[in-house]
Amino acid sequence: MPIGTAGYVAAIPRLLAYSRRAGVSATVLSSLYTRYMQHRLETRPDVPAARLMAVMPNVSQEGFRLETAPTLVGHLLTGYVPRIYRYPYPGQAPMRHHPTARTSLYDAALRRHLGRIDQLVVLGAGFDTRAFRLTPEDRVRCFEIDMPRTQAYKLGMLQKAGLSTRQATYVSADFETEDWMEKLVAAGFDPGKPSFFLWEAVTMYLDRASVEATLRRIAGTAAGSVVAFDYFSKDIVASKSPYMRYARATAKYAGEPLTFGIDNSPPARKSAADFVGAFGLALEEHRNFGRETRRRPAPAGFVTAVVPANRQRNPANRRDEGTP
Repeated sequence: MPIGTAGYVAAIPRLLAYSRRAGVSATVLSSLYTRYMQHRLETRPDVPAARLMAVMPNVSQEGFRLETAPTLVGHLLTGYVPRIYRYPYPGQAPMRHHPTARTSLYDAALRRHLGRIDQLVVLGAGFDTRAFRLTPEDRVRCFEIDMPRTQAYKLGMLQKAGLSTRQATYVSADFETEDWMEKLVAAGFDPGKPSFFLWEAVTMYLDRASVEATLRRIAGTAAGSVVAFDYFSKDIVASKSPYMRYARATAKYAGEPLTFGIDNSPPARKSAADFVGAFGLALEEHRNFGRETRRRPAPAGFVTAVVPANRQRNPANRRDEGTP
């Protein structure tokens, strides 16, 4: 623990300073880090993630080695894997396991729908490597959408790591200021084909209007299309706990403030169904992160929702309407 803590303290300032200076997302490193650890601990193989982690200039390699050494050495000597890297496990994942648990839930949801979709769209892709996990037999075309600077940075790191930049079609767009669907269609996306929209660790950094507009756009694609996203509750976004105060401060410093949360009033599944239903989507799956009681909402959740047959419209030919 002391060694790992020292590594964390050494790594975070460099990460935040680089991201602030370069205008590149700092939060994308969270998912990449946990996938790297899952790869090293052999719970989720991801060679591209490991190769990317080794070349990232915003990562203090000395701090990174200190931070990961206790876990990796312990695993080497005893085979032990901390519970956070072992999801799925029986029972509900706590909030602190959110980064790894959500990755497993997205993987399972995508796997469940392969064979019924023609396109995968990763919204706010960051350093997502799922394009490398698709095989020719899946017959799925992958698109990635992200902010211009973050996406250009990723493409540069893929090349530096010796990884292909042809696994996906890359579309740069700002969810809050641009019509991302219009740009996606211009890049070859067919809104008339069933698609899977993967929206991991993004909604909490957007404003409400952008979240709602995105879901409305997805609801206008082909029947059978699916959107998977995770979210924070509005209560946890405003929480005054030391952990959330720290999370808000670091996110704000990096230029990515935590802004959006869903009304997660118990039961959360019904609240999530009502939320996606307002845009014409039907809830398929819902999972809580953290404990829910009759009076206290779960701090976060995971959702998959589908486009019913009676909601099929072509979003390429219209602009967003007002909020429902």
